[in-house]
Amino acid sequence: MTSRAYLRAIPLCMALIAASANAAQLPVGARAIDLAGFWQFQPPIASQTAPLPSAAAPVHQAPLAGTQSNPTAPDPNELRITGVGGGSTQWSIVVLLTILTIIPSLLICMTPFARLLIVFHFLRQALGLQTTPSNQTLIGLSLIMTFFLMQPVGAAIYTDAVVPLQQSKITPIDALTRAGGPMRQFMAHYVREKDAALFLDIAKEPRPANINDLSFRVLLPAYILSELKAGFQIGAVLFLPFLVVDMVVASITTSVGMMQLPPVVISTPLKLLLFLMVDGWHLLIGALMRSFY
Repeated sequence: MTSRAYLRAIPLCMALIAASANAAQLPVGARAIDLAGFWQFQPPIASQTAPLPSAAAPVHQAPLAGTQSNPTAPDPNELRITGVGGGSTQWSIVVLLTILTIIPSLLICMTPFARLLIVFHFLRQALGLQTTPSNQTLIGLSLIMTFFLMQPVGAAIYTDAVVPLQQSKITPIDALTRAGGPMRQFMAHYVREKDAALFLDIAKEPRPANINDLSFRVLLPAYILSELKAGFQIGAVLFLPFLVVDMVVASITTSVGMMQLPPVVISTPLKLLLFLMVDGWHLLIGALMRSFY
């Protein structure tokens, strides 16, 4: 090989080396295309030894201005539970489940529900009706009347305890303490001093200066005992006019010799007519509602 042939081979070797270095950074497909184009023995350009970028090479674009990449974005399907009032999640769940469990007992022992239900059952027995109105009807009516009576107390509890708890200003324990204030004022208004003194003596607690200072340990049993007595008193008074009707019907049927006909068969329609003529439901519900004001 002459010196002129060596001079011609130098640019070819340089182009081969540059093409190999660039092809090592490209994908396999792009490297094959580039090498195939190189082995066509095209005359290399001395001023530019780097090949043009292949079509198969990946193109990296810079993010647009004003956009921010968030590699740790939260999963939209992820469920997160936080504690009520910024407290512990576990203790918040325990408190809520405990409240849901004792709601029936609280409804009976801390509201007028017991008195209302006792009076309605006495009325059904006085009328001589066994299943009319049904138990579900009487319980529903008692619940509605209880909600009507307890609505101001519930509004005060919501303002003093629930709203600060939702705003994370107080803990759940503080919320329960604040909720006890309106309930204490409501129950203390209907507790008899005799019942409160009974449980104070049993609990061996000192006599407070005011009935509003009673502890819940004494106030709760005293309140439910007072409500039971009030319900039985109203039911006994309600029973008297219908008892008079039963006695009159029984004496008449006995005097005329109708021994085979039970007096209740005649007295029940008469008691219903009397109850409807005086608009008994209106009078009874009105008297019950006024007994709490």
